[in-house]
Amino acid sequence: MRTLILSSIAAIALAACSQGEEKTAPEAAAPAATADGTREAVYAAASEGPEPFVRALYAQYVAGGPKGETPAPGQDPIYSRTMNATIGADVRVANGEVPSLNYDLICNCQDQGAFTLDNVTVGQTDPNNATAAVVFTNAGETTGQTLKLVREGPNWKVDDIVRSDGTSTQAETIKVIEAAGG
Repeated sequence: MRTLILSSIAAIALAACSQGEEKTAPEAAAPAATADGTREAVYAAASEGPEPFVRALYAQYVAGGPKGETPAPGQDPIYSRTMNATIGADVRVANGEVPSLNYDLICNCQDQGAFTLDNVTVGQTDPNNATAAVVFTNAGETTGQTLKLVREGPNWKVDDIVRSDGTSTQAETIKVIEAAGG
């Protein structure tokens, strides 16, 4: 069953990559070092490298939270094809109910308060894979998590988020999908 689920997710991911162009920032966008907390700054930083990408992701929260229209579940350019496939499947198996991923994955929260990015440590394991250990404080609560990053084409994407307790978002979501028979 697990092989079938993973094969289905892979097929969805491959299909998703051919459903339109990936969002990219305009060439004249500001470098991530001056990220203004917008989605456009995140998209621009995705091609600069794993650390600028992660810093731009969290700059949104430091600036008061993500602005603009949020992409539909399973179609967010900040996530890898595989992560988008699992997010989309999680919503589908919820069948109109609240999905298991009913919170903001990047800040690991439902509600945002005063937000600071306390530490980012990035390690690149090869040209197309990296991890970012992130520590941040949201509404007075300090949290750590690890973002597993993958390069798809020229852009870095979040492929998984491992919470401080060691729980993989992608693995937990796959369990939910399997349990639902999806």
